[in-house]
Amino acid sequence: QIHLVESGGGTVRVGGSLRLSCAASGRTVSRYGIGWFRQAPGKEREFVVGITWNSGRTYYVDSVKGRFAISRDNAANTVYLQMNSLKPEDTAVYYCAAEVQESWRVLTSDLDYDYWGQGTQVTVSS
Repeated sequence: QIHLVESGGGTVRVGGSLRLSCAASGRTVSRYGIGWFRQAPGKEREFVVGITWNSGRTYYVDSVKGRFAISRDNAANTVYLQMNSLKPEDTAVYYCAAEVQESWRVLTSDLDYDYWGQGTQVTVSS
């Protein structure tokens, strides 16, 4: 099975940037669709962005379009989330997840994902 580890979180000021990494081990990440989710205090976990297993499609929720970018480096077995123009409402624990269905569309429900990382905290201060 694939094992995922997120890193790159931290505290930034409004308008700042962070790049999160989702490093995979055990299996090659190129065979998995990857999603980034986040959970803010007192709120349910929500889908943020995803990329299909063949990198043919990406999907972003409206609140991050134009600010966040997902990419994958198969040689490094890592998926990245570049976050720019950060806002206080982006504050959350961010999780990456892998789905084994090799779906041709980006899956947005957390129920569709089979493997999860432990999460990394992102805090945006005003």
